[in-house]
Amino acid sequence: MNIPSLVKQIIAFHQQAICNWQQSPVTTQQSGLMSYIESNHLFNFKLWNAEDRARRTDMGDNFVVTAKREIDFYNQQRNNQMENIDKTMIELLSPPAPQQCPVNSEAPGMIIDRLSILALKIYHMQLQTQRSDVQQEHITNCHTKLQQLIIQKDQLSTCLEELLVAVVNKTRTFRVYHQHKMYNDPQLNPQLYKHAVTQ
Repeated sequence: MNIPSLVKQIIAFHQQAICNWQQSPVTTQQSGLMSYIESNHLFNFKLWNAEDRARRTDMGDNFVVTAKREIDFYNQQRNNQMENIDKTMIELLSPPAPQQCPVNSEAPGMIIDRLSILALKIYHMQLQTQRSDVQQEHITNCHTKLQQLIIQKDQLSTCLEELLVAVVNKTRTFRVYHQHKMYNDPQLNPQLYKHAVTQ
C-alpha cells in the first residue's frame, strides 16, 4: 500500500465529495476501504446539515426534535463507520500486537473522521468568505479562520500518514476503539428501559 498516495486520495475525496453532494443527489460510489471512508464522510455531511437545522428557532419544536433525532442516528452511523475503517485497516496493514510496540491513542478511523469534519468546516468557511450580505469584518475574520483550518487539515493529514507508515514499519500500532454509545441503546439507557411503554 502506498501510504502517501492513500492519504492524498482521502483528502481529495473529502473535498470533492462535498462539492458533488451539494450540487446533485447523494450517491455512493467507492469500494473497499474507501467505501467506509465515503460512508463516514456522508454521515458527517448529513450530520452537519442536521446540526444546522436543529438551531432554527422559527420552525417550532417538532422541527427541532426531528433534527435532534437525525443527529443521534447520523452520529451513531458515523461512529460505526470509523470502526469499519479501522477493522479494514487492520486487515490491510496487519499491525503489530499492542504488546510489541506503542499503541497510538487515536486509531486511523478517528483521524480520518476528524479530517472529514475539517473538510466540511473548510468548505463552509470558504462560503462565508464569499458572502456579499455581510460587513468586511466578517469576511476578514472568516479568512483568518479558513487559513487556520487549512493548517490544521495539513497537520492532521501528516499525522495520519506518519501513523500508517509507522504501522507498516511495525514501530507503532493501533486498535479498534469500540464506541459503545449507551444512550442510543434501549437496553443500556436507563431513561429508555426504565420508562419503556409496555405493549
